[in-house]
Amino acid sequence: MFTGIDHVVIVVNELEAAIASYSRAGFTVVRGGKHPIGTHNALIAFADGSYFELIAFLKPHTGHPWQAALEKGGGIVDFSMRTDDLAADVESMRRAGARIGDPSPLTRDRPDGYHLSWVLAIPAPPFNGQVPFLIKDDTPRDERVPRERSHRNGAAGIRTLAIAVDDPGVTSRYYARVLGRPGAFVERADLEAAGVTFAIGPNELQLLASKTENGPLAQWIRDHGQSPFEVVLANAAPRATTLDPALLQGARIRFA
Repeated sequence: MFTGIDHVVIVVNELEAAIASYSRAGFTVVRGGKHPIGTHNALIAFADGSYFELIAFLKPHTGHPWQAALEKGGGIVDFSMRTDDLAADVESMRRAGARIGDPSPLTRDRPDGYHLSWVLAIPAPPFNGQVPFLIKDDTPRDERVPRERSHRNGAAGIRTLAIAVDDPGVTSRYYARVLGRPGAFVERADLEAAGVTFAIGPNELQLLASKTENGPLAQWIRDHGQSPFEVVLANAAPRATTLDPALLQGARIRFA
């Protein structure tokens, strides 16, 4: 079963520039290291156990969906769910109609030399971005996720991840099958949208469709396809905090 958001992927053009800009936005950013597939990353970990992955290609990777998203402006491109049984959740998603690959290995070498390894089950197009990829650690998760989890801006965790979809009723069935329960109706007047919401561990996942032809989600889907649209962060700071969009490398992130 899904137990919460593992991490949200933010693809960027140049990793060092992203580290600098997110640091200026008040986040504690930790360099993550290199993957053998030609990417490197930096991580922003939160007290709720989730994290942002800032990821960049060491050289262009034609055909990779994140490269295609980068060419459209980058930002939030994908997300992973924590699971207590990866094989069972893959099977549940398949039975609900989603196409998702068999688990395959991946590794990352941290700057301190620690070698991380895990397996991933990745949805195939057009399901990628609508449903999560799943991860099962071989090495301890506490080695994959930085221990530095406090931030000057007060970010405490991912409160809500909003996904722009054509039909929330269809997309929600993949989650309902895994979770064993239906989602609830949600309306987002600020986005001219409505859809289905699921509480998953400490996080909320909203599957939203535009109610108008020219609303922000309708425009997003025209430009980017069905995919993650926005992250709302929980704020541990006693004062209101805003984030400068110019520092977020194309990602839509706010506090609430």
